Amino acid sequence: MTFSTVTSKGQTTIPKEVRVAANLKSGDRIHFTVLEDRTIIVRVKNRSIRDIAIKSPGRKRVSIAQMNR
Repeated sequence: MTFSTVTSKGQTTIPKEVRVAANLKSGDRIHFTVLEDRTIIVRVKNRSIRDIAIKSPGRKRVSIAQMNR
């Protein structure tokens, strides 16, 4: 189990073992969900839809601007 302390400004440091396990890097975003029983779910939002887009073989990627045209 890993702990972290919250400062008077509401800041905390995510322990290294948690950053490594979640593959967190500088600039990654974290999403917090608070459930009714005060359970907090933390999700790492470090991928863009562009990272997981499926590209058909032989076809070029199209930008969002090109799709909007």
